Amino acid sequence: MKTTRMGLLTAASLLLSGMAKAQAPEAAAPAKAAGMNEQELLFWVLLGLLGVLLLVLLSVGITIVVQMKPQLRLLYNLPTVHGTWSGKVLGLLVGDATLVRGEYRDELLDHDYDGIHEFDNDLPPWWKYGFYFTIVFAFVYVGYYHLTTKGQLQVAEYETEMRQAALLVSAGSDDPTKLTTYLALTTAADLSSGKSIYATNCAPCHGASAEGKVGPNLTDDYWLHGGEVNQVYKTIKFGIPSKGMVAWKGKLSGKQILQVTSYALSLQGSLPANAKPPQGEKEAVGKPVAGL
Repeated sequence: MKTTRMGLLTAASLLLSGMAKAQAPEAAAPAKAAGMNEQELLFWVLLGLLGVLLLVLLSVGITIVVQMKPQLRLLYNLPTVHGTWSGKVLGLLVGDATLVRGEYRDELLDHDYDGIHEFDNDLPPWWKYGFYFTIVFAFVYVGYYHLTTKGQLQVAEYETEMRQAALLVSAGSDDPTKLTTYLALTTAADLSSGKSIYATNCAPCHGASAEGKVGPNLTDDYWLHGGEVNQVYKTIKFGIPSKGMVAWKGKLSGKQILQVTSYALSLQGSLPANAKPPQGEKEAVGKPVAGL
């Protein structure tokens, strides 16, 4: 136990000294020069804390098992404990691997083939339970990918991704005059990603519910620069500098822009509170609906 306490004290002192150095101005300057911000630094500090904690817990656990091994073996040898499942788990701590390798009876069956004898021993439990798991997994896999329309097989998934890639990486995509033929994304995953992007980048100007603040209301039928999906995509990508709308093409990928465009269009007719008065011209724009 003295060794464990010394280890704990040493780990704590090293950790505290490392945190002090991380907060010092001399250490902060190299971190910023390397492109590491405060959040990343905090992440690595917390990760180091977690690693030290796990090592300490592992060390304490090993020490306890080693020191209590005689008592654990006495408990394991009790008739009421030895044959139970928990007893077999306890056996791993005292050196009995029956739970892993199964029962070894060393009994010959009453037949042989060409001098080859067969023993009546159990299969290892890990092998049996792994085999049972593959059977259950097979039923789940077949049901999800072959009997429902939710799962896509590899060929279908590949073709879908290739279509999306061809759509989002088109020739001349950095030309603001280039016409595009994008369709609004309708899957729940894409709309959820669009919602997250909107909350981070668009809500400060357009409102948390797209009701409009500095920027216009996005939930009504009136649009300043067109409300069709390709027009909204172009507005987000290239911006409207004269009106304070920044271009997001250098900060968001093509797919992210299409996701946030689709999410904005999905808010049509949501009637948020404190909505900004209409601006621009009225257009009949369809609202994307989440699909498969």
